[in-house]
Amino acid sequence: MTTLIPTALVGSLPKPGWLAEEETLWSPWKLEGEQLREGKLDALALAVADQERAGIDIVCDGEQTRQHFVTTFIEHLGGVDFDRRETVRIRDRYDASVPTVVGEVGRPAPVFVDDAKALRARTDRPIKWTLPGPMTMIDTLADRHYGSREKLAWEFARILNEEARELAAVGVDVVQFDEPAFNVFFDDVRDWGVATLERAAEGLTCETAVHICYGYGIKANNDWKATLGEEWRQYETSFPLLRESTIDTIALERHHSRVPAELIGLLRGKKVMVGAIDVASDEIETPEEVAATLRETLEFVDADKLIASTNCGMAPLARSVARDKTAALVAGARILREELGGE
Repeated sequence: MTTLIPTALVGSLPKPGWLAEEETLWSPWKLEGEQLREGKLDALALAVADQERAGIDIVCDGEQTRQHFVTTFIEHLGGVDFDRRETVRIRDRYDASVPTVVGEVGRPAPVFVDDAKALRARTDRPIKWTLPGPMTMIDTLADRHYGSREKLAWEFARILNEEARELAAVGVDVVQFDEPAFNVFFDDVRDWGVATLERAAEGLTCETAVHICYGYGIKANNDWKATLGEEWRQYETSFPLLRESTIDTIALERHHSRVPAELIGLLRGKKVMVGAIDVASDEIETPEEVAATLRETLEFVDADKLIASTNCGMAPLARSVARDKTAALVAGARILREELGGE
């Protein structure tokens, strides 16, 4: 990744209407059986083509083969009963019906490795694959076996590490762990959250990243953000810890947020993926707006460690909106790169 201010999407992209309901987060599949398998891979290929056409430097799968960024991974694990559901508070924000941990968790087989192979075969550019982080996984389940959030998180960290090592072995250049729970459970972040994240990334031969944001542009998240006041300082807890961690890159939300830019300085020395695209709005950013969001972070992150990205995933948006926002991201990064004399 030698390009100055490379571009990358956080993770999800909208799915085609023939695969799932459009502009609907976590929509059920419209296909079944072999047609579903082929449809997922076709959608993955379209996501790659859209990114390459726009000029994205680090390509992802757009999460086209999964329904949910957390539970699709958990569906493939042993010890979790999806028929036994309980209502829990997700990230202390909204109630949801979730599956239940009923026994020892394990990974009988690789979950995303074949999909990652398909992504690797469709582009010569560096590729990034996202996995849920341990803390966010336990926050999306009811536990009736371990009786300890920390103990279950360590088990998930072990399982994630198995998956991540196999992803790296098939050519994934960056494994990203999604940890929105880091913006909520601050004591857990300090006590064991960063440690379990490091366990998930242990021994990887590829780059590692953690994405911490304020969520998709859905009502529950927007309502929560409206309660956070004039400054959003949640990153103040995790950033100093992550600066000292083994994780290579920290992905954060910035554009149209109330995150003080100076908090990025707490990550000095790390690579930083700065969210320069607002995923909670259909309004298309101009390249100049993107460049301005990125430019104001240069006081706090070295230019050769800055990656231009989106605030979060774009799954709930219209495909045309996501394409236009992706193009704006690339054009905005190019403006700043040219200002800095980069190739």
